[in-house]
Amino acid sequence: MAKIHVTTTVNGDETEFLCEPEETLLDILRETLHLTGSKEGCASGDCGACSVMVDGRLVCSCLVLGAEMQDREVETIENMAEGDNLHPLQQKFLEHAALQCGICTPGFLVASKALLEKNPDPTETEIRYWLAGNLCRCTGYDKIVRAVQDAAAEMRGG
Repeated sequence: MAKIHVTTTVNGDETEFLCEPEETLLDILRETLHLTGSKEGCASGDCGACSVMVDGRLVCSCLVLGAEMQDREVETIENMAEGDNLHPLQQKFLEHAALQCGICTPGFLVASKALLEKNPDPTETEIRYWLAGNLCRCTGYDKIVRAVQDAAAEMRGG
């Protein structure tokens, strides 16, 4: 079968790639576009390690086909910091030691950013509910939740 030509926007940049019909967005990001921040944890949409935003919606990139990205906007973890300046969520994850091995961290950060864009003042319950699709095998979730709460407060100016 012939490769599919896709024109899309990734992290604000117009991007083109060729892909096989069965290639996932995660495969395209990592192998074709060399954006390796999103990780493959399960390949079945259960862990959230590969979370990205597509047209403003949080998705597991292991469940979306690269061919479906025609004329879409994709945002990855690589788009979170501004140059050398970390996003407040990234800084708070460091300050709260809300990461260990790092496999799940990009997915948690992308999901947390999506939450705070929808709800800048979430309760602990709302944070835990929103992040329920992201699994961590190393840390407890309390540090992650505290980091999100602290970043939300800072982003609100509190």
